[in-house]
Amino acid sequence: MPASSPLPAGQRERQVRHRAARLEDWVHDIRERWARRRGHRPTIVPYTGYGSTEWVRVLCRVLLAKPVAPDETSKRRRRRGEQGIRGWRSFTSVPVGGVPVVIEVGGTRIEVLADRGGVVDTKVPVSLEPGWHRVTLHTEGAEPVEAPIWIVGPEVRFGIISDVDDTVMVTALPRPFVAFWNTFVLDEHARIPTPGMAVLFERLVRSHPASPVIYLSTGAWNVAPTLTRFLSRNLYPAGPLLLTDWGPTHDRWFRSGREHKQENLRRLAEEFPDVRWLLIGDDGQHDEEHYERFALEHPEKVAAVAIRRLSKGEAVLAGGRTKTEQHASGVPWVSANDGSTIADRLADLGVL
Repeated sequence: MPASSPLPAGQRERQVRHRAARLEDWVHDIRERWARRRGHRPTIVPYTGYGSTEWVRVLCRVLLAKPVAPDETSKRRRRRGEQGIRGWRSFTSVPVGGVPVVIEVGGTRIEVLADRGGVVDTKVPVSLEPGWHRVTLHTEGAEPVEAPIWIVGPEVRFGIISDVDDTVMVTALPRPFVAFWNTFVLDEHARIPTPGMAVLFERLVRSHPASPVIYLSTGAWNVAPTLTRFLSRNLYPAGPLLLTDWGPTHDRWFRSGREHKQENLRRLAEEFPDVRWLLIGDDGQHDEEHYERFALEHPEKVAAVAIRRLSKGEAVLAGGRTKTEQHASGVPWVSANDGSTIADRLADLGVL
């Protein structure tokens, strides 16, 4: 028998990565059976969504968690759509994939399946007025929860997309330790807001009422409840957090943060064709590179780019600064060390 020919490098890589995803599914299956035997039940973690007057993007995650006594505190949390799984428990809780989740919004009721990581990210056709609304989410064995949804009016022409780490929140840690520290050590009380950034956001939403504010980060969905509380506590405007899920996918070892940001930037441009975005980030990761690429592809979609310049110490911990100095896109760029100075420079451009 002739020896089988070796697989091409790309096909071998896809096969190996697929094995990683199957291994993760096997581990999840064992953990799920173990958690259910211990009496853990499905819990829906609601995330803030957004939409237009014709559709909504609904975001949530299904995890197995130990039942919480139905005291008055937990009732109030459910009414506000809060999640009781905090800190390291959000990472040790078992995701439940493939379970049906019922979504009720604006008189519409649909059923969707959570993905292999327990995440629901789906678009629902529904007619709603601009402003805040609530979506009800439930699955078998779980208490119904509500998720807030921000509806963008058809007259809106301006929006804000912002990074999180080192942009609205000071990280000041070596980049490999950021996820660990923010997840397992700190809660929202101990995180430090970036100087002047809350003032910048407040001035922006006052100058552009009804505009969407979207926080786009490569952080994991597990930290969404903590980040939401941090933003609220430090007076940042409420808005959807677009995060990602860690671990292998069906065709790769790890999810790409770069692709996550670029795909969501393009998606927002398509979903809101009449909106021009102010893109806010920092120079310690790849924000300038992401924003430059998006501005080159869609210059008509970008009102301006605002970059927070890290201190020398922060830049060292972040792994250095980006080297993007020339911006070929032609859209306005401003940069400064703090939010107040960025606000002044945006005012000079007429953005504020």
